[in-house]
Amino acid sequence: MQTRNVAARAGKWSAEHRRIAIFGWLAFVAVMIVLGGAIGTKHIDQNNSGVGESGRAQAVLHQEFPQPAGEQVLIQSRNLTVRDPAFKAAVSDVVARLSALNTVEHLRSPLTAPNRGEISADGHAALVSFDITGDSSNAEQRVAPSLVATAAAQSAHPKFVIQQAGDASANKALNKSFGDDFAKARTLSIPLTLIILIFAFGALVAAGIPVLLAITGVGATLGLVAAVSHLAAVDQSVSEVVLLIGMAVGVDYSLFYMRREREERAAGRDEQAALRAAAATSGRSVMVSGFTVMAAMAGMYLAGDKTFASMATGTILVVAVAVLGSLTVLPALLSKLGDRVMTGRVPFVARRRERNPEPQVWGAVVDGVLRRPVVAVVVAGGAVIALVIPAFGLHTSVPGLQGLPSGLPIVKTLNRIEAAFPGGPQPAQVVIQAQNVDSPQVRQAIGQLERQALATGQMHEPFSVAVNAARNVAVVSVPLSGKGTDATSNRALGALRGEVIPATVGQVPGVKVGVTGATAGSKDFNDSMKAHLPLVFAFVLTMAFLLLLVTFRSITIPITAIALNLLSVGAAYGVLVLVFQHTWAQSLLGFKSTGAITSWLPLFLFVILFGLSMDYHVFILSRIRESYDRGMGTKDAIAHGIKSTAGPVTSAAIVMVAVFAIFGSLGALEFKQLGVGLAVAILLDATVIRAILLPATMRLLGDANWYLPRRLNWLPRVAHEPARA
Repeated sequence: MQTRNVAARAGKWSAEHRRIAIFGWLAFVAVMIVLGGAIGTKHIDQNNSGVGESGRAQAVLHQEFPQPAGEQVLIQSRNLTVRDPAFKAAVSDVVARLSALNTVEHLRSPLTAPNRGEISADGHAALVSFDITGDSSNAEQRVAPSLVATAAAQSAHPKFVIQQAGDASANKALNKSFGDDFAKARTLSIPLTLIILIFAFGALVAAGIPVLLAITGVGATLGLVAAVSHLAAVDQSVSEVVLLIGMAVGVDYSLFYMRREREERAAGRDEQAALRAAAATSGRSVMVSGFTVMAAMAGMYLAGDKTFASMATGTILVVAVAVLGSLTVLPALLSKLGDRVMTGRVPFVARRRERNPEPQVWGAVVDGVLRRPVVAVVVAGGAVIALVIPAFGLHTSVPGLQGLPSGLPIVKTLNRIEAAFPGGPQPAQVVIQAQNVDSPQVRQAIGQLERQALATGQMHEPFSVAVNAARNVAVVSVPLSGKGTDATSNRALGALRGEVIPATVGQVPGVKVGVTGATAGSKDFNDSMKAHLPLVFAFVLTMAFLLLLVTFRSITIPITAIALNLLSVGAAYGVLVLVFQHTWAQSLLGFKSTGAITSWLPLFLFVILFGLSMDYHVFILSRIRESYDRGMGTKDAIAHGIKSTAGPVTSAAIVMVAVFAIFGSLGALEFKQLGVGLAVAILLDATVIRAILLPATMRLLGDANWYLPRRLNWLPRVAHEPARA
């Protein structure tokens, strides 16, 4: 039984109706970009996106205690204390400058009695606290006058450290920093990709087409994401993920397709026959690869988190758009241009490409592997497993302040506040729900909670209690020891949840208690990731197995492909542990180790890497299966398939590694970890896995590669292009 090759039919239709395909694509992109700009993107409300106990408590806190954007000005001296007249003068000057602003409210001075707790234990630091007027969600737009006033106070009192930090100022500074970082990534990635493709094709037009299709595909996807966000809100960073994945798969798919078309032309086929062959073979590989990547991305819907669900939506949409463009507008462009696609030849590069159309080094490596497959498996497999072993020591946490770019002034200020007022900037918040929180029983329990918390030695003053207007919810702020997400803070949180609360407010009948805050949120998110990771793994592996089973009509191929991909993912985890949980690479990559990997990264890396790694495997395995179906023996089919795909796979891998490495140079720790993890995994997959372990394992398996149980013979067969004469 044979199926009709959808990719071949799409390529044929697009070549015959190229004006419709080309202008239809341009119209689609334009409409999506305009639509996205007109309706905007609806982002997730971070106050209602938490998980576990902290997420539920945060939702109650947000509903019952709408919080303005709080700011703090640190006044600090190495030599003077708050009792000195000069120190008091500096504080009074800050208060006077801020009180004159109409964007400041609820100004609190440490010199007045109710705010004595805003003086550090040693007396060398004090905090002037205030709120930014208006809605806290856009307070960063109104924080500038207070920053100017703080800077003026610093100039007037040069012997003191006078610096401002808070919700609005931190958002303003960090958003600018992240925006600058991503602008840098975009600015570098596009010309870098173009240069690599010039070396891959030897011509400017051929190099420009994949980049152009990838950019337009990303633009269209961002418009689609904006539309979808009004049904299900998305995370603020989804656009950057769309850019990262969209550029990677968009360039890859076009590159695979175009290199096959050029190969067919070099073998003597006319322009249209070469295009039909590319559509039937590489076009089909693109389609299968796209479905495999989308299936992997869909695993994020099972992560139990709104942010991951939005990432799944964005990545699935951008891969779908990339596949659509590769199967429609790309063959239309190639049909229109014909051999003119090689216009703008770069003389030296073009001559080198003509003399050596495929990288000779990979041919030599593959020949050696096929001669001694056992040695290749032992040596290469042992090396990869050695990188996997450190992954068993992987620890995760939400990095908090430690994960922010350490060179930013706002981060330095936050660290100074944290050092002078331990636990102050990010206290745990105990949310207490009762019919009447003013009742003597509840009030007494809250007092006991404060005393027992202090007695543990892991929590500190100042405590504070706030009650909502309905008098049925109270929130107790409890500063924790540590830096917010480190082991010290987690132990303090454990004591609060496991000892202090059960012995105090937890004893009051009818009371519901939940703990939220930075430490609790980090702990609960970390626990949620660990709980959902097996479910995501099972879904992704099952979907990949079924797709590869149907595609290659073999039960062996999907098992070996999955095993090899898991090796590359495991090795990436191991490298992350070696680089980021230790300190030896700190100066090299410009970060400070937190001793852990960002909590969301293992799951996200798994689905992304598994999907992207399948790009290469599907492309290579399709060529091997194609050669085998045309009469080659398994050994010859392996050699021909890997050697003939070496050029495009190597070029595609270089593009991905280069783009991901740019992300490894960004300031935030989580983006460094993401970039390094992706770059290492793709590099390993495109070299050790693809050129050594894949041919070696297939050589050892022999004809067992194509084993399909008789009861599965009903699976459809896909017709290939007829062999060349």
